[in-house]
Amino acid sequence: MKPAPLPSDERSRLETLRALNLLDTAPEERFDRLTRMARRMFGVPISLVSLIDANRQWFKSNQGLDATETSRDLSFCGHAILGDDILLIPDASQDERFLDNPLVTENPNIRFYAGCPLKILNGSKIGTLCIIDREPRHFSEDDLALLRDLAAMAEQEIAAVQLSTLDELTLISNRRGFMTLGQHSLNLAVRAGTRATMVFFDLDGFKEINDTFGHAEGDKALVAFAERMRSVFRETDVFGRIGGDEFAVLLGDADDATLDLVLSRFSEAVRQYNASAKRGYDLAYSVGHVTHSGGKGSIEALLAEADALMYENKLGKR
Repeated sequence: MKPAPLPSDERSRLETLRALNLLDTAPEERFDRLTRMARRMFGVPISLVSLIDANRQWFKSNQGLDATETSRDLSFCGHAILGDDILLIPDASQDERFLDNPLVTENPNIRFYAGCPLKILNGSKIGTLCIIDREPRHFSEDDLALLRDLAAMAEQEIAAVQLSTLDELTLISNRRGFMTLGQHSLNLAVRAGTRATMVFFDLDGFKEINDTFGHAEGDKALVAFAERMRSVFRETDVFGRIGGDEFAVLLGDADDATLDLVLSRFSEAVRQYNASAKRGYDLAYSVGHVTHSGGKGSIEALLAEADALMYENKLGKR
């Protein structure tokens, strides 16, 4: 068995997948309708909308399997997201990547697999629409085209979800996505008895950038700031653009030394950008942070407190 290698954009792919807030959610008719159609059209026993998380594949829609997820190392879909078109396996028992895979040698005894990667707005592939048979089978060009059409419909449904939780400009979480993911992360910290730290950023002089260089340049500044966030903060941190020039990060289980190190790294990343970009202005920001370390927590309350501390920082500069 050969587990699939990680995609080159694995970090941003996972960030985007989690920002969608689809993992571990209840079944939805808009996805179940597509897997029912696929199962009926192709006459297969199993059809799935599979999402590839860090260490598992989780089924947003599942027709024909008892399981809700499997290990990513065992997944066919982990291989499928590496390509741009359908991964077609006519007989898995004859394919060196899968012939000794427990999903082939044991229940559900996969032989035929066809999985079309599901691509979202930033180009990341978060999973597949796939069909599975327990017998080897041939797949025609018409069959391939039909599966692509169904996958495109699934992508449209995911795009509708994405647009509601993702900031279209910077491709990080918008306020709604941040508040949802942040509350979930805060709840986990409370249950685990660990710290959670809210960091609130506000760009300095952003109005002047827009007034002097135009709104297109202002957009580039916002994108550059978000990219620095993406490069510095950890995969387990939740971050987003929560307002026009306001950004926030919720860091889980970070002590004072770790927080200071991360904020220093972020400051250095912004400094390096300013030194190399030379766009006629520098990215600058004010910041405030507050730590929640016990009892029930509200993401709204943490954000408000960090915002107030950020404003003190901004006033101090004036």
